[in-house]
Formats: sequence, C-alpha cells, structure tokens
Amino acid sequence: MNDQNKNLILATVLSFAVIVGWTTLFPPEDLPIDPVAETTIVAEDATLPAADPATPALTAPREDAQPETEAARIAIETDEFSGSISLQGGRIDDLALTQYRETIEKDADVVRLLRPVGEFGAYFATFGWTATDGLDASSVPGPDTIWSLESGNTLTATSPVTIAWDNGAGQIFRTEISVDDAFMFSFAQSVENTGAAPISARPYGLLRRHGQPDDLKNFFILHEGLVRMTDGELEETGYGDITDYAVDPRERTQAERLDVSQSGWIGYTDHYWMTTLIPNQDAPFRSTSKYFDGLDLFQVEAVMPIETVAPGETATITTQLFAGAKEWEAIRNYEQEEGVGGFLDSIDWGWFFFLTKPIFALLHYLNVYIGNMGWSILMLTVILKIIVLPLAYKSYVSMARMKELQPEMEKLKERAGDDKQAMQQGLMKLYKDNKVNPAAGCLPILLQIPIFFSLYKVIFVTIELRHAPWIGWIKDLSAPDPSSFINLFGLLPYASPEPGSILSLMFIGILPILLGVSMWLQQKLNPAPTDPTQQMIFAWMPWVFMFMLGSFASGLVLYWIANNVITFTQQYLIMRSHGSKPDVFGNIKASLKKRRAAAAAETDNKKDK
Repeated sequence: MNDQNKNLILATVLSFAVIVGWTTLFPPEDLPIDPVAETTIVAEDATLPAADPATPALTAPREDAQPETEAARIAIETDEFSGSISLQGGRIDDLALTQYRETIEKDADVVRLLRPVGEFGAYFATFGWTATDGLDASSVPGPDTIWSLESGNTLTATSPVTIAWDNGAGQIFRTEISVDDAFMFSFAQSVENTGAAPISARPYGLLRRHGQPDDLKNFFILHEGLVRMTDGELEETGYGDITDYAVDPRERTQAERLDVSQSGWIGYTDHYWMTTLIPNQDAPFRSTSKYFDGLDLFQVEAVMPIETVAPGETATITTQLFAGAKEWEAIRNYEQEEGVGGFLDSIDWGWFFFLTKPIFALLHYLNVYIGNMGWSILMLTVILKIIVLPLAYKSYVSMARMKELQPEMEKLKERAGDDKQAMQQGLMKLYKDNKVNPAAGCLPILLQIPIFFSLYKVIFVTIELRHAPWIGWIKDLSAPDPSSFINLFGLLPYASPEPGSILSLMFIGILPILLGVSMWLQQKLNPAPTDPTQQMIFAWMPWVFMFMLGSFASGLVLYWIANNVITFTQQYLIMRSHGSKPDVFGNIKASLKKRRAAAAAETDNKKDK
C-alpha cells in the first residue's frame, strides 16, 4: 500500500470520526416535552425575583391559578418585528420576526418568537420592581400589574412608548420602551418619589419560558438553552442540565445564581433565535437561571442594585432586551458599537472558534460582495486552498517523489519477503538516501480536518445560510439536496422522499452523486493498491461517503465537491511538473479490468463447484 493511499485513508477516517461516528455511536437523548406543563397557567407573582439575599426568594408556583385578565395592548411595528405589548405586566409576549418564515414556501408562516401565557409554548419578557425599604410588595409593579399608556400609540423604531403605574402611596413608576431598527429593545425603568420619606426598590428584568422549545434539535454540534456572560466568562447550559440544578435555598427552587461585577448578560438561545437581558455594562447585577420542576418553567433574571430615591427625586435604570435572529452583523455591531461585552460569543462557534469566526467573517463579506451564498462558498473554498497551497505543494512533491521510488520499494518487498523488520529498515534507508519524508503528505490533509469541521459548524449554526439559495433546485444551502434520482431529479411527476426519511438516505440528490464521482476521480490519480482488501476498501469508499453525505447540508457538500476538484487539479499539475505523470484514464481502465477478472474468476469457481 503506497503512502498516497495511506494519507487518503487517514484523512477520511479522521474527518468522519468526529462528525459521523459520534452521532452514530452516541445518539443524543430525546428530551420529552410535557404538553400539560406547557398549557398550565401560573401565578406570575409567585416567581418574582428575590428583593435581596436575605428575603425569601420565591413561593412555590400555584398550579390552580386562574388565567390572566385580558389587558389592552400596544402594537409593535418595525421592519423586523410585528406584535404587541400587554399592559398587564408590560410584557413583550407577542413577537413575530417578519423577515423570517418557517419554511421556504412563499405563503409559510412567519417565525413567532414570543407567545403570551395561555398559548402552547408561552414565552415572554417582563420588567418590574421588588420592594425593599419603605415599600411593601403591593406598592411596586410586578408581572400582573395593569399599567396605563402614558404616551405613544404604536412602538416603532422612531417612536417609543411610555407606560405608567401610580401605587397611590406617593410613587409613580414609569417604563419608556424603545426599539432600534434591528433586534434591540430598551426599557428605561423609573420611579418618581412624590412622598415624604425616602424609598428603596430593585428593578429587574426576566424571561420566562413554558417548557422546552418544540423544535429543539438536540444535536451535539449545536448549543440550545441558557447562554450568559459573567465578567467575561461565557456559560452555555442545555435545557437538560438546567433541569438538574440543585435547589438554591435563597431562591427556593432549582437555580444557579451569580453576581456580575461589571459586564454581562443572560438569556436563552435557540438554533437561529435568541432572547437576552442586557443590563448596564458598567454596573453590577445579579444573574440567575431558574427551573420550576412542577410546572416545567424556565426563567432567567437580571436583578439590578437597590435604588434609594429621596422625596422629590426620580431614579432611572435602563436595561436592554435582545429578541430576534442571531445575525452575525447585527450582533457584532451591538458588541463593537454599543459595548455589549462578548456578545458575538452568543453565537455557538464551538471548540474551533479561532477558525469558525474568521471563516464565517470571510464568508459573510464574500456574500456581501457576490450576493449569493452558494458562489460565496465556492470562492471561500478557492481562498482556503490558496492559503494552504504552500503546504499542499510540499505534500504533492513528496507524493511524486514517493511514486518515483515505487519500483525500488517493490524490489525491496521481494527481497525482504516475510521479514517485516528487514522491510522496515530497508524503507527507512531508502527514504534517507533519497531525502524523502513519507509523512510530509499527511500535514495538509490533517490541516483540512479542522477546516472542514469548522465550515460544517458554520453552515449548520449560522442563520445566514438558512433558506439561502444557490442555483436552480438548491433553494436552501442549510438543508440537504432536495433532488432525487427516484424521480430522475424532477423529470418524473413524483415527489422526492421527505428529508430525514430512510428513503431520502437511499435516493440521494445531484450534489451527493457529484461528490462521490469527484472522490472516485481523485483516487484515480494513483494506481490501485495491490492488496485485495485494500482494493475493495478503496473501491467502495467514494460511494459509501456519497450516501453518508446525502443527508448533510447542501452548502457543505458543495464545499467538499469544490475542494475535491481543486485538490485533483493541484495534485495533477504539481506531480506532472516534477516528472510524475498520473495516468488517470489508465488507472480507471486497470480497475475495470481487475473487476472483470475478479467477476470471471468468481463465475468459474461457481461452475467448478
């Protein structure tokens, strides 16, 4: 077996050991969602943040609570949002992302991010106050408080709204709500003290999710669940791990509570969407993640320091809420221009973040210039191949020189016979005398493994490839190739198998077939190994991978095809420039002759029997 074939086997095995092997041997556990818990109405005031560490944090949520009263709503209308704010609790609990649809169909429903209590999968944000000195719990607004609209009619990117609540004891609470032209809301919470004595209270913001998302992926390469930054330290906790929290006696429920000294945020992230509470980045706050086991409620809180307000004074605290798509450019702008520390890390870049971040940035800028994500992937492939060309050049030169030594190696094998030690010593001497490093061909192949995995991560995780078309039948580069040879790629009036079905794994599309052909042609740059077992492995390898990759995102398959074509061209030209002449067609003919000979021999054996 020559070293070129060894390198190819090494690259193939290592590449797919990470991506395919793990999911095959250790499939992710399905986390059930309890629909009963989803539709349970909870007493919202029972899950208020604790006023301070010495105050009992929670009473157990009541399962017999009545549905919330119907309150007036304030419409939300921006280029990115449609929805409304309930005056009960001032909740943002009705929010749709108008630029995103559930499927690629034109009449598909828009993505709905937040839902009010009473609907399946209720999910909302609310902001209020907890009482400390000079106030009791009934004197501060909570999640069930009915606010009044003080100014504004519709929340838009250019027109904020203000809601107010007078506690009748000398304090007036106001919240001015504004939104930018992307995905960031701002809540300026204020309390005006018109009484005769000073008062103290703590402002808070919270996100509450009823049950786990119904579209949870549960895939090891993707994080879904809690995401928070605490003084520069990122934490990612899956929903399953949240349910395993120990009970925190300060919160009287399962919780993990952290004190942030200066910079941080906390929220929930899905595959493509995220909601995050972002307090003032220059002030401390308490960051808490909770789980209420009896009702399957997930809750995160950002509780700000106590505000003491003298008579005649007003205190104001502003907290931001990110609610929307995890668009790289928008999130980067919030980090770089608005000072949200580490916000770009809310996108799950994975272990190879030092590769996935620059790879996606380059892909993004290529897409801005070209205007088509498919062509941008092809251009990205060319650029990556240019970057590793110096190493690839050394590799292919080494492979050419190894090929020149092939006759000498065959003679050495004949002389050594079954003496493996003599064979090994002879090979080492041969390599040393000819100044050939047999491992030199492995380095560029090894470098491609993290590059491939990083691109796979980028294509799977980032929203920019979701529903991104390329050409013709490829309408979504984040989904498998929808064509199938079961209907002659659309020529026959039959639908293709549903993605994820067993038939879809068998009746693959055009791109996986092109991938298999490109891998097969790449093999033919070198003669087939003489060992029959190795011949069989190499004969089947391209077609096995063709079916294995049939269910992968078409953007990733497109990258691999382009990578194979460029690698074939580079290797062919470099080897020819150093005197080695790869006989591609000759190797194809030889492999076909061997198959015919093997088939004929098998037929003769059957006749003899």
